Amino acid sequence: MNKQKNNRNKWLHVRLTEAEHNAVNNAFSKTTSTKLSEFLRKQVLSKPHIGRYRNDSLNEFVTVLAALKMELKAAGNNLNQAVKKLHTLSDKKDMERWLITWELDKRSFQKSVDSIASHMDKINDQWFQ
Repeated sequence: MNKQKNNRNKWLHVRLTEAEHNAVNNAFSKTTSTKLSEFLRKQVLSKPHIGRYRNDSLNEFVTVLAALKMELKAAGNNLNQAVKKLHTLSDKKDMERWLITWELDKRSFQKSVDSIASHMDKINDQWFQ
């Protein structure tokens, strides 16, 4: 069972103009090939390429989602801290102050949720256009 080695020991030299070189690099950047030599071999030998597709609306969507995730996480942390504080209270005045703070945190949380819902509606509208 001898395995045949597939060493590439032959060179192919090609001269290109600046515009041709840029066109080759541009075409290469749109594929999943990791090396220019691999890309050019596929081109010359007429093998199929797997193209790379960048969706700008998806990039924007991911950026907005990341910001919304951070906002929601911060609001959730505030609510958790408020509940932890409730468990440590024993005085009636402290409870009244906690209720006021709780109501403010709850309103802030609701604004965050409304903001997220609004962004999701915008994204949904863009997606189905």
